[in-house]
Amino acid sequence: MNPDFIQIKYFEGELKMSHKKRDYGLTVTTQELILHKPHVNYFFKLEDIISILPFDNSALKRISFTSSRAVGQESTHLSPGSDHYRIYVHAATMHNRSGIFQLGATDVIIPIHREVLSAIAECGSKLGLMSFQSN
Repeated sequence: MNPDFIQIKYFEGELKMSHKKRDYGLTVTTQELILHKPHVNYFFKLEDIISILPFDNSALKRISFTSSRAVGQESTHLSPGSDHYRIYVHAATMHNRSGIFQLGATDVIIPIHREVLSAIAECGSKLGLMSFQSN
């Protein structure tokens, strides 16, 4: 696990699963999906998730995105063979070393292990919020 991850001191709901790798991690609760990156965490309420769609990364080696305010840019390397998904949410919360910030509509592409995806689907369907199709 990367020592630059910011420790989560609070989350909404009951912890279902947490999965961390060297450069990212995912935590699923009964109410939230949390994306961990070095020096930043993104909190997505399950009720704010609009869609989770499979993303074909076979032609890409690197993705970068810029926030709507052009404040910063983050690059991520996609791993060939791992299942990536595009998650679109109404709103998100970002927690970095400068504080906690509310974000508007957010679109992220991340690798999600099948077990984590199943936990997201289970918690989301219990809330009656989402259904999606995996690869």
